[in-house]
Order: sequence, then C-alpha cells, then structure tokens
Amino acid sequence: MDSKKIELKRRILVATSNPGKLRDFAGAALRHGVEVAGIPDFSFLPTVAEDGRTFEANARKKAEAYSRYVPGEILIADDSGLEIDALDGAPGVHSARYAAPDLHGKEPHEADTNTDDEANNARVLRELNGVPFPERTGRFVCVLAAARDGKILATFRGSAEGIILDAPCGNNGFGYDPLFYFPQIKKTFAELTAEEKSKYSHRGAAFEKFLDWYEGSSRF
Repeated sequence: MDSKKIELKRRILVATSNPGKLRDFAGAALRHGVEVAGIPDFSFLPTVAEDGRTFEANARKKAEAYSRYVPGEILIADDSGLEIDALDGAPGVHSARYAAPDLHGKEPHEADTNTDDEANNARVLRELNGVPFPERTGRFVCVLAAARDGKILATFRGSAEGIILDAPCGNNGFGYDPLFYFPQIKKTFAELTAEEKSKYSHRGAAFEKFLDWYEGSSRF
C-alpha cells in the first residue's frame, strides 16, 4: 500500500465541541496528512471544570480526564485565550467567559457556561475605549496537552503577537479573531481561511510543535 495513503489514515482526537477549534487544528493537520476528529459523543461526557489559573493547568486537566474515554488513543486538549497588555493580561484564561458580568451578573470564574463571542468582544472593546492604537498590544496564547489513558505525554505552547482593533474586521474564525490584527500579514485572523490561519496562529504554532513531536516518536 502507498505510504501516503497510510499516513492519511493517522488520526488525532481533540477534546472539544467547538467547531472553530476543530477547523483550526484541521487546517494545520492537512499539511501533515493527519486526520483531526472530535471525541465521539463528546457532548454526552461529563464536563471538566476549567478552573486552573493557567492555560497549561486547564489543558492538562482536560486531556487527562477525556483521554480515559478513548482507551489507547492519543488525545489532545487545549486551553487558549487572549492576553491584552493594557488590561493587565485580561481576559486571559477567562477569555471564553469574559462577558459573564454583563450577561449573567457573575465574574468569569464563577460562570457555568461560556459567553458568546459577540458579547466577549463587546466587553473588550468597551474596556479598551480610548486606548491609543500603539498601546493596544496583546497576544493569543495556546497550550496544548497530549494524553493517553489518563496520562499526560507532553505539552506544547504557541503564541501570536498582535494589536486589538477598535472594531471587528472579517467574517471567518471565531472568538476574538475579528479584533486581532496581525501586523505580519496586515490582516485580522477573521480574514483568513482555516489553513491560512494555521500558519500564523497560536493554536497552529502549538499544534505544529505537537505534530513534530508526534511524527518524531517511534512509539506512535
């Protein structure tokens, strides 16, 4: 059998129900002949509380827990978010629930569910109102943890430096992508396809490191 056909059958499971994240990972995996898929019936599995103080803590916690539901499989889980310098690193690990005070009257760490992208973006824009463009610096951060049978195999970190715009731009992507301007290509992440985004994004960078590790290990 052709080796390329064999490579195309390699599969990595991702612990997420977020279609945007799956698209991001799939965009990076495409160049390596690796298939990315969600965990079957993921929505029916018990939710893992993302109560860690760092991206790595949350990624490790999710990878350890969810890998037990797919025995023998390598599973990856990530935690990622936006750090804005003018906001002292916020929203950070609370990026997905940043609008909780506006929508639910709770602090992000107290929220039971994620808040929608539009509301999260609105809070960021409100808090950055009046901040000059050169001072609207920030970065996307992603920490990815790989696990099998409840044991962490390795972790990988990726980041992307950019500037936060004062209005959304672009219709692709998800989360804070429409606000995140990447000077290197003079576009926001929301103006890129999933494959294009994987070349520059924090998630793409972390996943590329994982793939290099995965392909270089004889154990897999």
